[in-house]
Amino acid sequence: MSNTIQNQYTPDYVSPPGETLQEILEERGMSQAELAERTGRPKKTINEIINAKAAITPETALQLERVLGIRASFWNNRERQYREALARQQEQERLQKQATWLKQIPVKTMIDFGWIQHYQDKVEQLREVLNFFAVASPEQWEGIWCSTHVDFRKSQAFQSEPGAMAAWLRQGEVEAAEIHCATYDANKFREALLQVRALTTQPPEIFQPEVVRLCAQTGVAVVFIPQLPKTRVSGATRWLNSQKALIQLSLRYKTDDHLWFAFFHESGHILLHGKRDVFLEGKGVAAVEDLTKEEEANKFAANILIPPMELKRFLASGQQRSRVGIEQFATEIGIAPGIIVGRLQHDGILPPSHCNDLKRRFEWVLDETES
Repeated sequence: MSNTIQNQYTPDYVSPPGETLQEILEERGMSQAELAERTGRPKKTINEIINAKAAITPETALQLERVLGIRASFWNNRERQYREALARQQEQERLQKQATWLKQIPVKTMIDFGWIQHYQDKVEQLREVLNFFAVASPEQWEGIWCSTHVDFRKSQAFQSEPGAMAAWLRQGEVEAAEIHCATYDANKFREALLQVRALTTQPPEIFQPEVVRLCAQTGVAVVFIPQLPKTRVSGATRWLNSQKALIQLSLRYKTDDHLWFAFFHESGHILLHGKRDVFLEGKGVAAVEDLTKEEEANKFAANILIPPMELKRFLASGQQRSRVGIEQFATEIGIAPGIIVGRLQHDGILPPSHCNDLKRRFEWVLDETES
């Protein structure tokens, strides 16, 4: 990840600035009482600073600069570094007790995919995962992903595998943040979808960057994220803000008919439904209360891929069981033949075992640096 914070050496013990102050006083033969008199600070305050019971305030730092000739910035920095070191030590102790939370997260797969770095130390690995989710602790993670994201929680899949689902969704947000999008424009998005439809005949190395580019110009970020084990999700749609939507796709079924139907299904959600709606797609994923909207998105995808009148004409030709006929029809309407096969199989017109060789299969290819 580009925003990973690299680990730095943190000593087990960091001396408080009061120790430095005491050493300077001893070198100069100055007592705490004399320093208190010269700075105008109470003797108790000077003693508490030296014994790490009180902090050096900016005002005190200025007074020390006047009396000792050591710049206030030195004392302010010493105090800041000491307080930060104390906070890190306290965090270390807290995270050591929370490391078992990692069992809820598919850490190994996330490492294999290159989403996070691998650390032998459990606490360091926990920090890495928290950085990935952009939360301070497992408690904040629970609050955001298991309470705030109510729409995600409607799905059976999210309830059964919250760690895996949250990681998949979060990676979508991470990659979408790197896509510069224009302000959302529904009319331009509809026009872009027609251009995307023509890309269904192209291989992934051509269609993937073009889909991302075309949709970004209309305010929609499209990301392709491999699914994590047990997520059973093929796609998701949500709005990152009022002017930027996100379509997130996996290769759950690995064939072009499923991938393209998923894309246009998610596009239907963006065009037909509210900006506060959140949708997860996959077996056992959709919430019961979203079924009407799911049906609307299904109809949108089916009709844009294969216009109803064109399908009716094709079926009337009697060529729907012919490989040659399917290929010819696909060429006539300008889409991949595998999409035709998938539609005919879904509608029960073509047996599930017929013409599957017309479908193209896709596989994730991870960079060597991510494996």
